[in-house]
Amino acid sequence: MVTELKPPRNPPESTTERRRPPLNRMAIWAPLLIVLGLAIALTFGIWRHMQEERQREDFKKKTSEVVVEFVSVKPDDQPHELTLPGNIAAVEEATLYARSNGYIGRWLVDIGDRVKQGQLLAEIETPEVVQQLMQAQGAFKQSQANFEIARVTAQRWKELFEKKVVSSEENDQKQATLNAAAANLAAAKATVGQLQQLVAYNQVTAPFPGTITSRKIDVGALVSAGSGGAGTPLYSLARTDPVDIYVRVPEANAPSIKDGMPVEIDVQELKQRQFVGKVLRNSRALDFQSRTLLTEVRIENHDGTLLAGMYAQVKFSLVEATTPLIIPSTAFVFRGTGTQVVVIADDNKVHWQRVTVGRDFGTRMEVTGGLKENARVVANPTDDLREGLVVTPKPAAPEKPGDGSSSSN
Repeated sequence: MVTELKPPRNPPESTTERRRPPLNRMAIWAPLLIVLGLAIALTFGIWRHMQEERQREDFKKKTSEVVVEFVSVKPDDQPHELTLPGNIAAVEEATLYARSNGYIGRWLVDIGDRVKQGQLLAEIETPEVVQQLMQAQGAFKQSQANFEIARVTAQRWKELFEKKVVSSEENDQKQATLNAAAANLAAAKATVGQLQQLVAYNQVTAPFPGTITSRKIDVGALVSAGSGGAGTPLYSLARTDPVDIYVRVPEANAPSIKDGMPVEIDVQELKQRQFVGKVLRNSRALDFQSRTLLTEVRIENHDGTLLAGMYAQVKFSLVEATTPLIIPSTAFVFRGTGTQVVVIADDNKVHWQRVTVGRDFGTRMEVTGGLKENARVVANPTDDLREGLVVTPKPAAPEKPGDGSSSSN
């Protein structure tokens, strides 16, 4: 039996193979997708690199940037407090002495008593002076009688001379006798007046209103006329309403002292009270040795709280005649080569400037040379600020109230 061989049949195509795109389409899109992916990756890499480079630049800039605080140099137009010591003194003070020799008959006031002007303080018994006054009064009456006789005689002789009864020489003699009698009468009157005044001094009175600060007499005590070591002191009298304080103002502040300007007075023993006075006058000249201006300050003392001899602190509020330039004390650098400050130029470069320092006001100091108004000065300079370094300036915080300057000399 012969078997007939049939040609094999092609197997049916699978579903997967039928859905696969044609080979030519894959060949086109695959390279495009690869190129697109590479482009995206490259773009992202470049962007990331730029970001990192920018961050590095910013960090470098921030780490290399020097920020400094500065203050502008300005004239100091604020009043400054000047405190000076002084002793409270009576506005008037005197030691009363006897004007004639005698002894104390009685005394009427004692220490601490307030007296009025003209008030009787004591009486001095001077019997010798009284007798001298009586003698002088008798001599004065005698001189009056002699003058009257000489006046009448001279008048008669003048009339006789006009009638040509007596000579000219005789008339002149009588007129001269009248003149001598008139002179003797005037001398006798002056002697009486002198002794009357001495007797009046027996009544010791107050020359001005005030307080008796010392009594150096007792009844029966012998006193002698004079003053100082030659005489006998009777009382010490002081007028303490108002009171005065004499202070010596330094030469640098002397031009700012004006008559009538108010001042404050602090007394250690009277801390609970604040006293106010005013400048009454000054000497208008400096003392050659101390170079200070003697200034008188007057304070009202109606209640007598302030006592002569108390120690006081006088506070002047001065406005400078020529306004100084002031900068904080922290801005100065004191070196062996001199005092310097750090100035920020217009191009923000650092410059070490030598300056001349004036007065020290505590938190601030005066600059008398080396700086101009509106210059920018570093508030707290350090050695890291090299000459020519570029910095970033920043205004310093303003000074707090109460941080102002004060001066005590």
